Amino acid sequence: MPAPKSLLGRAFTLLAVFTADRPAATLSELSRHSGLPLSTTHRLVQELISHRALDRDEQGRFTIGLRLWELGALSPGALDLRERALPYLEDLFEITRHNVQLAIRDELDVVYVERISAKDAVNILTRMGSRMPLHATGVGLVLLAHAPHDIQEQALRMPLKRFTPHTITTPKALRTTLATVRRDGYAISDRQLETITYSAAAPVRGPGGDVVAAVSVVVPTDTRTDTVLPAVRACGRAISRALGWRTH
Repeated sequence: MPAPKSLLGRAFTLLAVFTADRPAATLSELSRHSGLPLSTTHRLVQELISHRALDRDEQGRFTIGLRLWELGALSPGALDLRERALPYLEDLFEITRHNVQLAIRDELDVVYVERISAKDAVNILTRMGSRMPLHATGVGLVLLAHAPHDIQEQALRMPLKRFTPHTITTPKALRTTLATVRRDGYAISDRQLETITYSAAAPVRGPGGDVVAAVSVVVPTDTRTDTVLPAVRACGRAISRALGWRTH
């Protein structure tokens, strides 16, 4: 893909280098991963630092600045969703004492907008603000099962990344799983991201009944499903009602 010509386009190309797996980068790494010349990268970095969009750590590597976090938190959809959902997520955490997550869909990715975790809870890969492919997570399966048809077909055509021997990696298996999620009203993602965990996830609906988010609990594999699934589903319904959804 050719480098964008506008200053704004180049700035966003540079910022897109940062990911959950690459939260910090040197100037040369920014240049290499963005495809921008080193001189252009240096100029953009200095400009972004002056606006607090980038910071520099003690090792001289660059990180996302506080100003971008502030602006991101003002996103109307995520802000309203998080504020309305938080009391119920806290209740779910108190009941389960495991990792509680709230996520939305962005194209073919899950974006985690909230996470509550006990210090002794099982360690997981996801973090607030991180992305994961839809097919490999409980929240992702819920969101994909209720996504528009063209999004589902696009996901089924894409290579399905394998994280563990248990990850769904074939279109046939994914299609079957999505149908099961729609039928049952929840998803169980068993050891798909890590072999030591599974997640139970439920939909969150907006005022019109559309699935706008998903909530999940990630637990060790030796935890019984029936100890967490009812609480996750109840949490999803409670958040949905807080967003204005009403059953008929």
